[in-house]
Amino acid sequence: MKKDFDVTARIGELAKERGWTYYRLAKQSGIPQSTLCTILHSPNTPSLSTVMKLCNGMEISLAQFFAVGENSLDRPLTDIEMECLRTFSSLTPEKKERALAYMKGMTD
Repeated sequence: MKKDFDVTARIGELAKERGWTYYRLAKQSGIPQSTLCTILHSPNTPSLSTVMKLCNGMEISLAQFFAVGENSLDRPLTDIEMECLRTFSSLTPEKKERALAYMKGMTD
């Protein structure tokens, strides 16, 4: 992670992208709204476990949270994309290779 990555700004950015209030983000993430307000107005970086709760509430991975620029998704994953990732992650390495080859073949 870059030194200049602003975790609180990213939280605000992701909430805004979804059209969510901070109240809704707190509820979706299972953290008290007061905790979220403290995070957003504190110069300290929130703990990784708190960021993970926020990611779970927004249904994104930590990688998506910290990805910016060309490696980031400019939108949250859809339900079907999340299901594909859950299914893919349960496969053996050999089956993952086959599944990826199959999906690539479908795009041609």
